[in-house]
Amino acid sequence: MTYSNLFEKVDKWLGDKTARSHHVAVINAFCAAMAIKDAKLKRIYTEADLIGPDGRPFVYWLRLFLKRPCDQFDASSIIIELARESKEKLYSFYLFGGAPDVVIKMKKKLEQLYPHIRIVGYHSPPFRELTLEEDQAICDEINRLEPDIVCVGLGTPKQDYWIYEHKEKIRGTVFIPCGAIFDFFGGRVKRAPRVVTKSGFEWLYRLCGRDFKRLWHRYTVMNVIFLWNFILQLARVKNFDKPNR
Repeated sequence: MTYSNLFEKVDKWLGDKTARSHHVAVINAFCAAMAIKDAKLKRIYTEADLIGPDGRPFVYWLRLFLKRPCDQFDASSIIIELARESKEKLYSFYLFGGAPDVVIKMKKKLEQLYPHIRIVGYHSPPFRELTLEEDQAICDEINRLEPDIVCVGLGTPKQDYWIYEHKEKIRGTVFIPCGAIFDFFGGRVKRAPRVVTKSGFEWLYRLCGRDFKRLWHRYTVMNVIFLWNFILQLARVKNFDKPNR
C-alpha cells in the first residue's frame, strides 16, 4: 500500500457519512506476534478495511522480495500525511486517547505544524473500562461532530479492540490506531531522528528511552516470537492462513 492508495480509499469511504466507519490497521512485529495467540485480534486485523506495514523491516521485505510498491504506515507518518492532504481535501480530525494534558498538547502541536488542520474535538478517556453510559456519550459526541478521521491512541491492542467494537456505533469516519503518536506530538516522548527511523532501528531508540520498563518485553521477547514464527512460515512448516484454534 502507498499513501496514494490510502487517500483514494479515504475519499471513497467519506463519500457516505451515514455508512459504518472504516478501520485502517497498521501492523508491526509486535501486532503479528500477539495475533498468533489471540484469535480475536487476528480476526480484527484480517477484517480491517485496509492494512499497512508499520515496521520498517516489513516495508523492505515487501519492496525487495515481494516487489510491491509500499510506504511505511507508522502512526506518525499516517497522521502527518493525512494532515498535509487535508489542506486540499479539508479532512476534519478527532483525537481520542492519551492523558488529559497530552491530548491537549498534541492538538496544539498539530495546529502549530499544520495551521490549516481542523480538529473538531478531543477526549481523554479514563484508564479503566468505560460504563455503558460513558461509552454512549463518547459515541454521541463523535457522531454529532462528524469528523472524517478519528485518531485512536489507546495503545496496542486496546485501541484495536475499541475500533472493532465501534465501527458500527460511530458512522462515516475513518479510524486510525495511533499508539505512541499521542506521546510524540504531546511531548511526553521524543521521537527518534529521521535517519534512525529510516534505518529500521526506531524500536531500539525507543527501547533505550524513558519507556524501557514498558517496552523491553515487546521489543525482545515478542520480536523473537515473531521471528521464530516467520521462519516457520518461510520453511512452510506453519500456515497462518488457517484459522486460530
